[in-house]
Amino acid sequence: MPDNKLNQENIDLQKHIADGAGKIIQDAVKATLRDPKQSAFFARFAVASAKAARTRMALEEKGEHVPAFLIASITSRCNLHCAGCYARGLESATDDAPVDQLTGEQWKKIFEEARELGVSFIMLAGGEPMIRRDVIDAAGDIPEILFPIFTNGTFFNDEYRALFDRCRNLVPVLSIEGGMQVTDARRGQGMYGRLLRLMDDFHEKRQLFGASVTVTTRNYKEVTSPEFMDTLISRGCRLIIYVEYVPTRAEETFLAPGEAERVYLAERIDAVRSRQQDVILLSFPGDELAMGGCMAGGREFFHINSHGGAEPCPFSPYSDINVAVSSLREALNSPLFRALRENGLLEGEHSGGCVLFEKRDQVAALLQR
Repeated sequence: MPDNKLNQENIDLQKHIADGAGKIIQDAVKATLRDPKQSAFFARFAVASAKAARTRMALEEKGEHVPAFLIASITSRCNLHCAGCYARGLESATDDAPVDQLTGEQWKKIFEEARELGVSFIMLAGGEPMIRRDVIDAAGDIPEILFPIFTNGTFFNDEYRALFDRCRNLVPVLSIEGGMQVTDARRGQGMYGRLLRLMDDFHEKRQLFGASVTVTTRNYKEVTSPEFMDTLISRGCRLIIYVEYVPTRAEETFLAPGEAERVYLAERIDAVRSRQQDVILLSFPGDELAMGGCMAGGREFFHINSHGGAEPCPFSPYSDINVAVSSLREALNSPLFRALRENGLLEGEHSGGCVLFEKRDQVAALLQR
């Protein structure tokens, strides 16, 4: 049982998480008012999310912290070779057939336990997550959890479109880097046009979708420009997630946004939020200092890799427990996660896009204890 001060801090954090999750859902309801089917789903999801928040708070009062968000990398396989990909840089994404990856049934069990613990959002990543149709089918069967699926958009077909229309808790989030020049330079020739055509198809079929934008020192102005925003919003995009670039090699450090770029990004996001009520804008890691430090390591989210290893976040691939042979509950209370939450490593200033990546040697040292 944690001491009273730490327990109060965790309860305050849990309230912050619940308030933040509630705001996302409120924005989602506003963003989908023109689509009765999608709006009806979010009205039901709002009820489920409120119940989940009560579950998390009840556990918190007993000294057990559960975050509202989970990131699940459901496969290591990917069909693209995007320049500067952190997953390939960390060797967590490959061309080869997956070996010793969690099965669809194992992922279903994880999702069900997450629901019981009060997790409301599970972000599916990879590799390319849409390679794992079995896992996405399992996710679709749990409407109490919203599953944003971070995808390069190359695996959509009629069967997937039917699944996404039926299971509105599955939300495709398309990876795009800005305009045609920068997107094709990073993701491959013709990818920009392909993504726009896919957006137009979603818009025509009234399918809720989002866009994920990797922010670097080179593109931060372009991806927050009125022109780029209009390109997405006019095609029906109602969720835009900005993710700050995290370098995996020393020579790429200059691409990671610094304080000036973060301030610019925050100001532009606030400006769009104030005038565009039907769009949800999120930024990761965003203003971590305002939230008391990094939200990884189970504070607000944690990561499960394709082999079942529970990690602080995708940029910090260190694990001392595997959910294939343990539970989510045990993972959240692993020695590594407890140490990260209690020793101050998640707090303070950092120069790159991720405090845990910058302090990776210190994180690795915790596993040697």
